[in-house]
Amino acid sequence: QVQLVESGGGLVQAGGSLRLSCAASGSIFSINVMGWYRQAPGKQRELVADITSGGITNYADSVKGRFTISRDNAKTTVYLQMNSLKPEDTAVYYCRYRGYADSWGQGTQVTVSS
Repeated sequence: QVQLVESGGGLVQAGGSLRLSCAASGSIFSINVMGWYRQAPGKQRELVADITSGGITNYADSVKGRFTISRDNAKTTVYLQMNSLKPEDTAVYYCRYRGYADSWGQGTQVTVSS
């Protein structure tokens, strides 16, 4: 089992920035993928960005050039730096870990006002 604890959501004006963090603990496999997904009201959950344990990143087209995903040297914490935020970025953001287990965080609300 892998537990994920997210932090860093909040309310920000359009054009502002936020940084999300997700700390993983438990039975972490050395080869894994961690990422961020989001779900807006009435919409399906979608991938925002993910990063492999080898450092390969992948972004949704809608956030390329604005968001940056990274992870710490211990590879147990993943970050999402969100710049130039837009009202359409408003959603609940979920952290996900995929190794032997597939685990989700509880979600953190990001609200971008216009």
